[in-house]
Amino acid sequence: MTHDSGLATHDSPEGLEHAHPKPKTYALIGLVLAIITMAEVWAYTQQSIRPILVPILLVLSACKFAMVVGAYMHLRFDHPLFLAVFGFGLAVAGSIITALMFLFGQYPLPHHG
Repeated sequence: MTHDSGLATHDSPEGLEHAHPKPKTYALIGLVLAIITMAEVWAYTQQSIRPILVPILLVLSACKFAMVVGAYMHLRFDHPLFLAVFGFGLAVAGSIITALMFLFGQYPLPHHG
């Protein structure tokens, strides 16, 4: 059975209906991920945005993480606890990266040469 939301439904063994994205939805998500990746590569090559490059890349990476976890791993169909676990991991990783950026921004590594 198909609904207008772009999701196909299947009957589970327990008799509950569970919606899954159609292949077209997966292809669209893959296209968006490819576009975000191209934006990341483009941003890396632009000298004019070097001062804000890291925050831009972090935001774009977090968006890709959310899309992959939410769509390809079907977390939006699972128990909210699973999404919280992945979200917590993303928050911890983001906090560590931010702390390291501040640490090495305050005390830059010496250049040998």
